[in-house]
Amino acid sequence: MDEKNMTAITVIHLLGFQTSKNVTFVVFFLFLMFYCTTICGNLLIIIMVSYSKTLHSPMYFFLSQLSVSDMLLITDVVPNMLHAVLENTTIMTVSDCITQFYFFAATESLECLLLTVMSYDRYLAICKPLHYTLLMNHQFCLITVITSWSFSFLLVLIYILTISKLQFCGPNVVDHFFCDLDPILQLSCSDTTIVQLEATILSVIFGVIPFIVIIVSYVYIIVTIFEIPSITGRQKVFSTCSSHLTVVFIFYGTMFCVYLVPGRGQSLNITKYFSLLYTVLTPLMNPIIYSLRNKDLKKVVRKIINNLSF
Repeated sequence: MDEKNMTAITVIHLLGFQTSKNVTFVVFFLFLMFYCTTICGNLLIIIMVSYSKTLHSPMYFFLSQLSVSDMLLITDVVPNMLHAVLENTTIMTVSDCITQFYFFAATESLECLLLTVMSYDRYLAICKPLHYTLLMNHQFCLITVITSWSFSFLLVLIYILTISKLQFCGPNVVDHFFCDLDPILQLSCSDTTIVQLEATILSVIFGVIPFIVIIVSYVYIIVTIFEIPSITGRQKVFSTCSSHLTVVFIFYGTMFCVYLVPGRGQSLNITKYFSLLYTVLTPLMNPIIYSLRNKDLKKVVRKIINNLSF
């Protein structure tokens, strides 16, 4: 028999970061600044892509969708985390906790698919330039994005329905700042074998397969770049995909840091802090990386500033 209290629980206490009173407001305003900067940065990209005709291309269309996904992800996690920082704990119902995990898992899955589509876009632009306009047309982009959104949210919803059928027992205190999969399963006194099997299948669908596609795409891209005779030509071509490659490296790097941390118990606390990388840092860094490393976006920003100043 499990040592847990077998009484079904209805609420969950998320401990957050348990900061001392001296640094509570510093941590609060730091995360609040991250949140506001992320929302403004990603919103700016969406506005720029909509505003400028020069950005009406597949790459920037996918980038705007990635920005929407980043905004959903950080909005799902950070507001509740800010409350936990101020109160040193936050209380959620079990259904609210599962709902938070649903939107988190769905948006993370969506980002994997969008990054994969963006790598395919770069592959066509660099390796198949003569066929790019024909293959990466408006209809294809629209269908791909709709499919990515639908596929992510529907498949994850099926998984969430399985989780919702579990029985949850005490103790109902979770040492985390949001409802991730491991904290939720630790509260369950039911058999979680099917849930973990489904998690593995979803990880392959949304994590492993997209990552392999991205790697293969960039292998072809790198081979094509090295076939360009001039160094200037190589640099110019590589610059068109450097921002995306940086975002992919940060996204998958942070995910691997969290889910490849071995063991539980003491390492769970380390996992909690690593989780900040892909729930807070990645959505913050995406618009910064694309804004700093992309000449087209810089031109549109300067144009908007000039129009506003006159």
